[in-house]
Order: sequence, then C-alpha cells, then structure tokens
Amino acid sequence: MGIFSRRQSATIDQTQPVGPRTPFPAADATGVALDPALRALTGEWTIDRPHSRIGFSVRHAMVTTVRGAFADYDSTLYFDGAQPSQSRAELVIRVASVDTGVEQRDAHLIGPDFFDAHRYPEMLFRSTSTIHEGAESFRMTGELTIRGVTRPVELQLDYLGSVLDPFGYERAGFDATTTIDRTDWGLVYNQRLEAGGAMVSEKVRLQFDISAIRSMPEA
Repeated sequence: MGIFSRRQSATIDQTQPVGPRTPFPAADATGVALDPALRALTGEWTIDRPHSRIGFSVRHAMVTTVRGAFADYDSTLYFDGAQPSQSRAELVIRVASVDTGVEQRDAHLIGPDFFDAHRYPEMLFRSTSTIHEGAESFRMTGELTIRGVTRPVELQLDYLGSVLDPFGYERAGFDATTTIDRTDWGLVYNQRLEAGGAMVSEKVRLQFDISAIRSMPEA
C-alpha cells in the first residue's frame, strides 16, 4: 500500500554514511510540513513482488497466530509528494495464490468456506483518498472487494525511505496495515471451541510490506 517513515532517501554507497536529514519548510495543502525526499518521489510506481509481501495474520484457536501471504497480484501506484492527497493505489490480488505454509489449509482457504476462488478469483483494493498526517505518515482510505462485496477500509501508511539500487532501479519502501472483520465480506465460516470462543478469529490484520520501483516512461 501496503504504500507510504523513517529513513532519508539515499543512493546505496558502501563507503559513505547517510548524513542527517535537512529541515524542509514546505507544506502540503493541509499545512503539514513535507520532507524534500517525498517531493522527489512524485510519479508512478510498481510493486516489486520478489521483495514485497502482501500478507495477513489471524488468531487461531484463541492461542496462536496463523500468518499467510498472496504471491500473485498486480499493482498501480501513484505518489504525489507535493500534494499527497492526489496519491492513489490499486491492487488486484489472485486469491488462489494464498500461502500459509500448510497445503491443506491453503486448499480450505480458497474453497467455498472462505475466498471461494472459483467464483471470486480476485480481491481488489482501490484507494479513494490519502491524508498526510505528519512527517512520513499517511492515512489512505479505500474500497476493499472480497467475494464480490465492497466495503471501505482505512490503512495506516508509512514511507520507509528510498534508494538507487546497484542495478539502477529507484526503489521506495512503504508499510501499510489495517484490521478488518472478515464477516463484513461474507467470510463467516467458523467452528466453536468447547471452552468458548471461535477456532478462527473474525478479526484479520492485513499487512503490506512494499518495495516499489519507479515506473520507467514508455519510449
């Protein structure tokens, strides 16, 4: 998203340390001061899948946490460093690519009890607004579609920094998180425990650990 706190932009150089951040007085439309590194990020970006993770975590049997991720997705990101409110993101995830490390569990997740991948092969996030909260933190509101149901969600976003990697790619790191109630999207399957409580929590934490590459203009 994630998609947008803590490090200065830099070119990777093993011999030179990164210097201190220089104060920058410019502000966005809401009056919140902007870092110059954010302005330099304005443009189109694409998620680098081998170095990113679109994942989730959920409590299981009330005592442990199951974590998983989606390996197959497409992304369209636009970041406006001068006017963050103009930033936007879209993520199309193929739910059949879910991986929790247990084959039997993955098969259950893509079946009709949960994602029902045969009828609803894709999950979609599309942003609707972005607010700069200060420093390198943002709040992005958007619409999340799962199993044909679309509902609003709000992501907490942080910009982690940017570099020019050894292969000449300009990279930017973003982190985004939110917690949803899966039953709001029709994922209501569960089993009750004898001692009380549910086998699978209704609350699911979504996590977007993003390494984005600046899109090159077409020739």
